[in-house]
Amino acid sequence: MDLVSGYKGVVGLVFGNESSASSEDSSYVERLLDRISNGVLAEDRRTAIAELQSVVAESHSAQLAFGAMGFPVLMGVLKEERDDVEMVRGALETLISALTPIDHTRGPKNEVQATLMNSDLLSREAEDISLLLSLLAEEDFYVRYYTLQLLTALLTYSPNRLQEAILTTPRGITRLMDMLMDREVIRNEALLLLTHLTREAEEIQKIVVFEGAFEKIFSIIKEEGGSEGGVVVQDCLELLNNLIRNNGSNQILLRETIGFEPLISILRLRGSVYNFTQQKAVNLLSALESIELLLMGGREAGPGKDVDRLTNQTVLCQKKVLDYLLMLGVESQWAAVAVRCAALRCIGDLVARNPQNLDTLASKLLGDEPDVEPALNSILRILLRTSSLQEFIAADYIFKCFCETNADGQAMLASTMIPQPQSMTHAPEDVKMSFGSMLLRGLTLTETDGDLETCCRAASVLTYILKDNIQCKEWVIQIEIEAPMSSLGAPEPLLHLIVKYLVLAASLKKKENDHKNKKSTSVGDSYIQPIILQLLVTWLADCPRAVHSFLDSRPHLTILLELVSSPSATVCVRGLAAVLLGECVIYNKFGDSAKDSFMVVDAISQKIGLTSYLLKFDEMQKSFLFASAKAARLCKSLTRSNAASMVEIKEVDDIDGTSQKQDEHPILTSLFDAQFVNFVKRLEKHIRDSIVEIYSRPKNSVVVVPAELEQKSGESDGDYIKRLKSFVEKQCIEMQDLLGRNATLAQELMEAGGGDASGSDQRASSGGLERVQTETLRRDLQEGMQRVEVLKTEKAKIEADASMYCNLASKLEADLKSLSDAYNSLEQENFRLESEVNALRKGEPYPDVEALKAEAREEAQKESEAELSDLLVCLGQEQSKVEKLTIKLKELGEDVDSLLDGVGDDIGLPDDEEEDD
Repeated sequence: MDLVSGYKGVVGLVFGNESSASSEDSSYVERLLDRISNGVLAEDRRTAIAELQSVVAESHSAQLAFGAMGFPVLMGVLKEERDDVEMVRGALETLISALTPIDHTRGPKNEVQATLMNSDLLSREAEDISLLLSLLAEEDFYVRYYTLQLLTALLTYSPNRLQEAILTTPRGITRLMDMLMDREVIRNEALLLLTHLTREAEEIQKIVVFEGAFEKIFSIIKEEGGSEGGVVVQDCLELLNNLIRNNGSNQILLRETIGFEPLISILRLRGSVYNFTQQKAVNLLSALESIELLLMGGREAGPGKDVDRLTNQTVLCQKKVLDYLLMLGVESQWAAVAVRCAALRCIGDLVARNPQNLDTLASKLLGDEPDVEPALNSILRILLRTSSLQEFIAADYIFKCFCETNADGQAMLASTMIPQPQSMTHAPEDVKMSFGSMLLRGLTLTETDGDLETCCRAASVLTYILKDNIQCKEWVIQIEIEAPMSSLGAPEPLLHLIVKYLVLAASLKKKENDHKNKKSTSVGDSYIQPIILQLLVTWLADCPRAVHSFLDSRPHLTILLELVSSPSATVCVRGLAAVLLGECVIYNKFGDSAKDSFMVVDAISQKIGLTSYLLKFDEMQKSFLFASAKAARLCKSLTRSNAASMVEIKEVDDIDGTSQKQDEHPILTSLFDAQFVNFVKRLEKHIRDSIVEIYSRPKNSVVVVPAELEQKSGESDGDYIKRLKSFVEKQCIEMQDLLGRNATLAQELMEAGGGDASGSDQRASSGGLERVQTETLRRDLQEGMQRVEVLKTEKAKIEADASMYCNLASKLEADLKSLSDAYNSLEQENFRLESEVNALRKGEPYPDVEALKAEAREEAQKESEAELSDLLVCLGQEQSKVEKLTIKLKELGEDVDSLLDGVGDDIGLPDDEEEDD
């Protein structure tokens, strides 16, 4: 192995710095390895392996020396000495000892960790892992047992390499699965090994399921006694959870092969239900975790996730799992708190967004005749009374899941909220009460107990009932409660009573020095005020009637303004109070000027300042609650290492509020989920836009009529009209100036976002005049630029018209020139004609026409005679040529007459024919 030489150098360096005892251990290990490799007698070799195992198990330096030299030797023994069972056992034990940490005095920080080095050396060669897996087929019990222990130890330090090696080894997983059917000790070791292997490796999970893991797991659980069994049941359930966690295909396979009945049967309490040992609680927690994983479905981005989740919900509910969950979470109050909380969470997951299961829970009854009551009533009683914050959170989760996208369920719960007489309110606990009456009882306080925490828990449930349901909001607005405290006076709306509890929680916070109120102060500091504010924010959202009812009491607006600006309030409280003020603006649909949105914005501007007010939103968004809101509740896996700590939850959760930030209370981190955080973020944008709009438009009505509008005595109508016109023009100019400044200021405030509120207020107050002047100049500049743009447009239009007229003038000029030329020619012709006419008028004789004709005839005759003479000369020449030719032909002996016979007949033929005709 290449790595061995490197490790030898490290080991040599360590040995060089150590005592002589370490060097002796190294030499001793080397001699033993030599005896094992080169020994002749088998007995001597066995003795050497036994001695080597002993020294490696006891000495850290021997482990280092063995890692540098011993692996090839012992792996050779496992490969070549398979028939010698004792030697194979000794080799396996020695390898286990080499991977087992030894407690010894801590050396230097850079000291080589022998177990890490040895596991790295052993896991580097896939052939070595394959060799170990082949040993699982041996008949010897201890060989198989030691091999499983060695693989488990190797998995602790080199999990990825071991997983890869097992996957590349033929039938590697199959051999491990076969060990589940072996003897009990081997089965338990194989179970632990498979549990570790399947935590992350999806490929191994698939193979394990294909090899029949579900059947074998539930077979072992049945043999061990179900929830009454020991730690083996816990290991089986942990392996099951590894296989189905975020794995939709394995969940479908489990559902369609052996079904969910074997898992549900684990939740069935047997024997003495009061006997809840720690191991039984762990087993039940593991089974509940399996139910929870099935109800969560596959991965978030996996296809068909919702379909798988709904199918698992339906099948589990059909198998009566709700009865077992109610037994564990509601009826078995002697069970561990962790078990009760897990069962309650499973009930919430079972009914979430499932109409059929929601109806089943709504109709479920608990108890025996005649003490039967609806299951929701029992869960509400637990929520209001429990001393465990974890149990309150779990019960609260049920109502959250029940009311989500369940308008009918919300209406059903809200319809039972009928105020009871004070005599019924103070009746003993055993008197039967409806759900709504019990909730209203939790929402009302007595003068003696001051139980704000109970009111806070009831307010959380009421929040879910009112969420996104206008009908329920308007119904609950009409509820009036007889004030239980003498100081509160006559009956008043429930909404007003809730606001007074908010004030009471704030007042308790200020009494930190009062020992009697220390507990209440701590509670008020942590989560009571945010939860009551969450209720009010949900109630007023998209409900103008609730806003109107809230503003009916003038102190309510003052309370919110003080809460927003209170330095002692938490960031979350100030932010939610700011959101509530914003809702009074955006959902204010009433025209009463004393309660309209303008009045609210003016109050915010005067009492807080818009910059400081808007900064509250940014501070809240940066707080822990809003920055770390989770979209879904994470399921923490239950393992051997954390099982005991998860079960041992105290009956009373005493959370030290001083040790952590006030906004990081576990109740707040549970109740302020991603849905509420996103809802508040949307509201914030709407609030900012509404404030800008209000600052950008005038009010619809005039509150005060100025005295200038009245007609003075003795003033004429014309003067009165002129004065009114001047006054209106002046008011319009001032109004436009104010609207422009306000719109710009609101826009700047909206874009400001962060920064120091106090510094912003100082800058706003000191530079107010400068901003007004700057805005005036800016507005004048804009008007000047608009005028310039208008002038540019007019100039372009004039230039276009000028160009058109120039072209038209050029065309007309050309036409005029042509007309002038024609006129000149006509003038010349007219002048000539006039000259001729004038000459005729003076008596000049006309020319002799006959003489002219005669003269022309004589000239023509002379010309014809000359042409005739020319023709005669030519004819004479031709005649002479004919005569010469005739003579020549005769000399040649030709008959000239016969040749000339017929010449000229063609010329005279037409004339002859005409004559004949």
